[in-house]
Amino acid sequence: MFGSIPEERIHAHDWRHGVTRVGMIPADKVAELTSGKADWAIPIDLNTFLMDEQWDLIINVGHVVPHEVLGFANHNKNYFIGLGGKETICSSHMAAAVCGIENNLGKLLTPLRACFNWAEEQFLDRLPDVFMQVVMHRDEEGRLVHSGVYVGDDLETYLMAARRSRLQNVAALEAPVRKVVAVMQKDEFRTTWVANKAIYRTRMAMADGGELLVIAPGVERFGEQTEVDALIRKYGYCGTERVLQLYRQNLDLQDLAHGAAHLIHGSSEGRFMITYAPGGLTRSEIEGVH
Repeated sequence: MFGSIPEERIHAHDWRHGVTRVGMIPADKVAELTSGKADWAIPIDLNTFLMDEQWDLIINVGHVVPHEVLGFANHNKNYFIGLGGKETICSSHMAAAVCGIENNLGKLLTPLRACFNWAEEQFLDRLPDVFMQVVMHRDEEGRLVHSGVYVGDDLETYLMAARRSRLQNVAALEAPVRKVVAVMQKDEFRTTWVANKAIYRTRMAMADGGELLVIAPGVERFGEQTEVDALIRKYGYCGTERVLQLYRQNLDLQDLAHGAAHLIHGSSEGRFMITYAPGGLTRSEIEGVH
């Protein structure tokens, strides 16, 4: 991924043991910014090396694309998620999930993005950073090309990139569609944890009673992590209301709240049928997670 850069120059992020608590988004602030859908505090734990060192300059580089949690990827997401701790990632993903993909994907300012913007102002003011945000799209020959580069140290840098991405990377349809076939490449998608982007990215376009067919020959398990795989098998993709009820009652879902959020994102909410064609999972396993 990093070419000829020596590994000793790359600092691997340890999201469980290599973080420092820098603050907390209070429960009342979270409730305010999520219109009451999430009523818990979000602790802000960030990479210790990032927060403890004195930096001359931090160059925060990223590709801005539509994202089911934060509307669009990148900008301060690279801190709070990319360099965040387990509690930050878990509690924030669950807060975004209960708001619904329909209120997140392709939106410039989502409830969780508003929370992170507040936290950036409160806790990251001392970081000497600059954002380099890139946008890409496919040209007439189908090649992926850069179409925008936005550099700055403020929120407007993100907003400019996100507006460009919304224009070029979001397809607006005239009416909901009855059937979608999503082909997930075998060499890239080995779990439903990532292959369910087929659901995330089409859920808003699916008609009630329609069918999403996911052809995923490389999928051989549910979770990337063993404990998340077990969580998905135990509870399944059972919709927002049921997952939230289970989340409030079960410690394993609370401990792996990012997994609970994934269960919400990966559900059709009972509106349409999802037919999965995985290469390495049985029919009973697929039906076992709804």
